Amino acid sequence: MLTEIQEGKALNPVVRHITQEKINLYAEASGDFNPIHVDESFAAKTPLGGTIAHGMLNLAYVSEMMTSAFGQSWLSGGKLRAKFKEPARPGDTLTVSSKINCIEQRDNVSYANCGFECRNQKGEMIVAGEAIVKLSSARK
Repeated sequence: MLTEIQEGKALNPVVRHITQEKINLYAEASGDFNPIHVDESFAAKTPLGGTIAHGMLNLAYVSEMMTSAFGQSWLSGGKLRAKFKEPARPGDTLTVSSKINCIEQRDNVSYANCGFECRNQKGEMIVAGEAIVKLSSARK
């Protein structure tokens, strides 16, 4: 958990290696067996040229980072807005990073507004967006 919540503060990044096994396990957990994710021979014939990770798997890593930083505050009501830029593929190593862009007051409640990005090992942007988390009333 962050001990100090202030504008400009970087969150601890999450780094995860994507494998076909992780993609297959995510398909089982989510029930999403779209062949672009799990059928290597099918996916090889598509314009993507191979299987890709589920977008929600990528966002799970974002949520992992936010949970590590904000704990129950994130889990009980955090919100994400995301734009998918490129697919993540087996063999990619994803790094999710974020910082607190601003802390806003609305109706006497504080919210941390965090920009995040997820990049692969080549530096290509996979996902970018914003995460908003309600802070306890004691935080200013």
